[in-house]
Order: sequence, then structure tokens, then C-alpha cells
Amino acid sequence: MNGSGPTSQSFISQRLKLNYEDWGNRGAPPLILVHGGRDHARSWDWTAEALREDYHVVAMDHRGHGDSDWVSDGNYSAADMVYDLAQLIHQLGVGPVRLVAHSMGGNVALRYTGMFPEMVEKLVAIEGLGPSPEWRTKQRETPYPERMREWIEKKRKAAGRTPRKYETIEAAFARMIEENSYLTEDQARHLTIHGVNRNEDGTYSWKFDPHLNVWPVEDVADTFLEATWAAIACPTLLLYGADSWASNPEKDGRLEHFHTARVIEFEQAGHWLHHDQFDKFIGVLRDFL
Repeated sequence: MNGSGPTSQSFISQRLKLNYEDWGNRGAPPLILVHGGRDHARSWDWTAEALREDYHVVAMDHRGHGDSDWVSDGNYSAADMVYDLAQLIHQLGVGPVRLVAHSMGGNVALRYTGMFPEMVEKLVAIEGLGPSPEWRTKQRETPYPERMREWIEKKRKAAGRTPRKYETIEAAFARMIEENSYLTEDQARHLTIHGVNRNEDGTYSWKFDPHLNVWPVEDVADTFLEATWAAIACPTLLLYGADSWASNPEKDGRLEHFHTARVIEFEQAGHWLHHDQFDKFIGVLRDFL
């Protein structure tokens, strides 16, 4: 990383103290970076470095992630996260903004943009449409009461689970590499260093709340989500990795709900295509923004 890094700032959302990283250059067009599940704001450092000269770059830590507070009851919902993003943009007092978001963060950014179309100038969502129609249909084959019982069991287990402890930062680093084999050693080391806290006994644990492993059984109704996507008015890019588990909306029919979106698929890239094909990703981003 060249030059000085970002400054950590905080804002309050629904009584939680949430963290964001500000890369400076206020007065330049605002660009908000929104990370995915069990990730953190500093995973955007390479993107921020590349774009900080041209934009006022801000990367947020979602509730329960990075250096933001955990939710006391361990229940995380997309609606609350949309509120957090709305609150951040409101607090910054800037806009309209450009949004670049990944996975869970993409899901949040797409909803925000449909709700506040006048506040977003351009949107890039990396694999941000959530579970595919096929996956949802399969889930719903199990009756709702049964799925809720399972959820209660899982929540109970999560409540008793203490965050996993790693003896050394090297052990956490090894786990990071195992989780995403596309990462270079430098990328994995950077993500690990910024992704762990050191415990009092000298061990290391991931910063994210273990409750994030258990999501609500049902989100808002499909029709509401589709209406929100349809309300997006700005130019939108939906990016997909050819080797990812995520379903491409051009092929599964979800693109039909958008009026201003196009899909770009990246070869030799998985779910974290902004890490896997960084140079190509930045090229696409620069042209689009």
C-alpha cells in the first residue's frame, strides 16, 4: 500500500456505534464501498488506493463486522443494514453518491438505491442479488414451521458458541487461504491482519459476530424485492465470477426486474472477483464510474 491509509471514523445507527474508513479527498465525488458478509471495510483497501485520487472514498463496516458494534440480540436483518447505509450517507451529508458493494453488501446497496433513487448516481453490485430463484424454491420445499424450528436450534447453538481462537496470526492466515484459494499471499495476509482482534490471552479471533452464521428464515417477500430492484433509476452494473457459486441474473431471469442494469461476467474469478481479478475489476470500475 502506498501513501497514508484511511482514518477510522464512527457514526451512530439504531444505538449502535458503527465504524467507517475515510480515505480523504472531501469535495471530490463521494464513493461508498460496502463489504460482504463476515468481511470488513479494509478488504476494499486496494480499490480505495486505486480510486482515492479521483473520489472521496469511504468504506463502511457493517453492524457485527470489522470495528463496528455487534447487535445485542444477535439478529441481523437486511432492513437494519439498509438503515445503517442510509444513516452513513445522511451523516456524511454528501450525495448523490456512487456505490460499489459486494455480496451481502450488494444486497443492501441495491435496496438502498431502489428506496432512494435520487441519492445514487451509479451502482456496482458484485454478486449482490442474494440466493437464486432455484435455491429459494428448494429451501421452500421444507414447510415454514419446520424451517423456523431449525432456525431456533441453530440460534441456540450460536448463542453457546464462543468465537474460535487461533494461537497465532499465522493460523488465522492459513484459514483465510483455505477459505479462498484465489487470494495471493499478500491479499490473504492483509485481510487477516485487519480481520482479527487479539484476545486478552494472546490468541486471535475473527472480528465478526458468530451469530452472522444464522440468517433469518425468510427475507421480505420476493415481489417486494423485485419492486425495489425495478425502482433503481441509475446506471447499474451487476458483476459475476464465472467460477462462483452465485447464480448469474442474466441466466436465471432476475435481470428482467431491472431497467438500467447490465451483467458482466469475469472469467477465472470466484465470489470475490474484486480480489481474484483485481486489475480487470478496476478497469471496468474506472470506465463505468
